[in-house]
Amino acid sequence: MCWMVALLAEDGQEYVYRVYAPLDALPGDLFWAAFHCHDESARPRACDLFDSAQIWALATQQI
Repeated sequence: MCWMVALLAEDGQEYVYRVYAPLDALPGDLFWAAFHCHDESARPRACDLFDSAQIWALATQQI
């Protein structure tokens, strides 16, 4: 399953990360996975408030 997590950063931009996790993944786990990915980059610091993130599932195509 693929999830998208949008994080706000100190530079006013929104950074979106793809997180691979099961359908029953907890939103907090998805948030922290994206946050740590962002934190390891050279980008401006992201907001670490869970409520500021947007999380949604990507529709998967069946073949």
